[in-house]
Amino acid sequence: MKKFKKFYIETTSICNLSCTFCPPTQRAKGFISIEDFKKTLDQVKPHTDYIYFHVKGEPLLHPKIDELLDISHEKGFKVNITSNGTLISKNKTKLLNKPALRQMNFSLHSFDGHPGSEDKAGYLADILSFVNEAVASSNIIISFRLWNLDMDNETNQQRQKNRELLGMIEEAFGLDYKIDEKFIPGSGVKIADRIYLNQDPEFKWPDLKEPEDDGKGFCYALRNQAGILIDGTVIPCCLDGEGVINLGNIHHDHFSDIIENERSTKLYEGFSRRVAVEELCRKCGYRQRFG
Repeated sequence: MKKFKKFYIETTSICNLSCTFCPPTQRAKGFISIEDFKKTLDQVKPHTDYIYFHVKGEPLLHPKIDELLDISHEKGFKVNITSNGTLISKNKTKLLNKPALRQMNFSLHSFDGHPGSEDKAGYLADILSFVNEAVASSNIIISFRLWNLDMDNETNQQRQKNRELLGMIEEAFGLDYKIDEKFIPGSGVKIADRIYLNQDPEFKWPDLKEPEDDGKGFCYALRNQAGILIDGTVIPCCLDGEGVINLGNIHHDHFSDIIENERSTKLYEGFSRRVAVEELCRKCGYRQRFG
C-alpha cells in the first residue's frame, strides 16, 4: 500500500488573482462539492494522513471551507492550506479553532505577482492579524513564502523588492536581524515559534509547449505525493495543474487501483531508473532539482 506524505486535493479551480507566475487553468471552473469531497477522502484515507487544499485556485474562495475542515477532522486528516492571503480576513472565523488545520502557507509573492495589487501594508497586516490569533489559540504552523527569486541574477532586483515586505515582518515580530542575512537557498528562516519564512526561486509550471531536455532525473511523483483535481482526475504531482498526466478518475475507478495501473506504474518505475517517461515530466524544470 503506497503512502504519501503530501496529498493534494483541489477544492476549487477558481482564483481571485491573475499572477504572472501562475498561468490560469484551461479546465472548467468550479468548486468541489461536499459529497465529492467526502468520496475523495474515503478513497485516499489508506494512503495518507495529510492533505493539502491546493493545486490550482484559491482555497479560501470555497464557500464551505469550514465544512471541508470539519469533515477532514471527522475522517482523521490533518490539513495544510496554501493561500495568497488576500481573503484571510473574510475567512478568519471559518479557519480559527478548526482542529484539522495543521498549517497555513501564505504565498506572499502573490502581491507583487498580481498586476494592480494595492496597499501592501494592509495586505500583510490582515495576514499577521490572523497569524497572531491562530498561533495563540492553536498549534498551527505558519509558513510565509516568497518564491520569486532569480538565482541567476546576482544583483537580484526581486530580492530588493522583497525588502519592503521583509522589513514589515521584521518590525512586526521585533526581529533584531535582517531575514536576508539568514537566508539559505532551499531552507526556511524561523522567525517565531511555529512561524517560518521561505524564500525560493520562482518555479515555472511545466507545459507541453516547452522544449524537452534529455529526460534524465528523478521526481517524487507517486512516491511521496499525488493529487486529485476537482473533477476527480488523479495526477502524480501538484505541478500537473491541467491534468495532462491523467492517471484515471476516482468517479470511475478506485484511487487505490488507479495508482497501480499501467500508466502509473510506468511513471513510477521510470523515475526509479531516473528516467522521465511522461512528456510533461521531460518538460518540467522542477525535476532537475533532484538530480
